[in-house]
Amino acid sequence: MSADNEIVDDKAHIRHRLDFTDAEWITSTDDPDEPGVEIAFLDGYIGMRNGAEPDGPVLVFTPEEWDAFVAGAKDGEFDEP
Repeated sequence: MSADNEIVDDKAHIRHRLDFTDAEWITSTDDPDEPGVEIAFLDGYIGMRNGAEPDGPVLVFTPEEWDAFVAGAKDGEFDEP
């Protein structure tokens, strides 16, 4: 966020160039009946999508953002209360 709390898309300059169509998606589960989160590495960025909706939106992370996300997950930051 910027100083005036406006949300800024810091990946706007690259988002239109990233094409995850043929990316190799890695799934979070081995159960085909329960698709989970999927991630793909492409051109120095990390994409994450809902495996149940593979044609849906893709969240895009920089390597630094991804490292922070993974560290938070390992630390329990996203665990349910």
